[in-house]
Amino acid sequence: MLVVEQLHKSFSTAQGRLPVLQGVDLRLERGSSLALMGESGSGKSTLLHLLAGLDSADSGSILIDGQPLDGRSEAALARWRREGIGLVFQQYNLISSLDVAANLAFQARLAGRLDTQWLDYLTRQLGLTPLLQRYPEQLSGGQQQRVAIGRALAPRPALLLADEPTGSLDEASSDEVLALMLQLVAQAGSSVLLATHSQRLAVRLQRCCVLQAGRVHSEPGG
Repeated sequence: MLVVEQLHKSFSTAQGRLPVLQGVDLRLERGSSLALMGESGSGKSTLLHLLAGLDSADSGSILIDGQPLDGRSEAALARWRREGIGLVFQQYNLISSLDVAANLAFQARLAGRLDTQWLDYLTRQLGLTPLLQRYPEQLSGGQQQRVAIGRALAPRPALLLADEPTGSLDEASSDEVLALMLQLVAQAGSSVLLATHSQRLAVRLQRCCVLQAGRVHSEPGG
């Protein structure tokens, strides 16, 4: 459902243009999972931002179900972010003025796809039922990340983009949260692209590719 071909992206700096992505090719089938590995500065977050329509590439193409993402209007890109994808970041990005229940429902309400039975199931599976009336500041990091995952999956997006989603958690919490996320992604019928620097986490996904100096260099295990 996702095809990236010869994607290039650079940024202006005081020293001139800084190339970040230098011809990235990537494919993700519907319902599959792919780990995007790479060290800090390799271009993982930049690529995810382009896929989310938060920035535009210098050249190359991003196809969603055969339709180009580049060239869409701001309104169409906003619709893609609202209805087509779920986003999970390392820093949670919960809305501090909303309690857990409202944060969980937020994305689904925006997308016009609030399914209360599915949301209730997500809430139970993520262990959030006793926390629904709490606010983000009253939660641990692991609890906040569970809310962020539930919020992203509530509309059953076609694609989940996760940028170092467990990077702020300890190893045990990280493993538990990732296992839950992958289980719920499969049940939602979503595809997932997970950016991580951790080989330990990457092997949990169906496929893995390595982004180094702006290029995809290998795909261990196919």
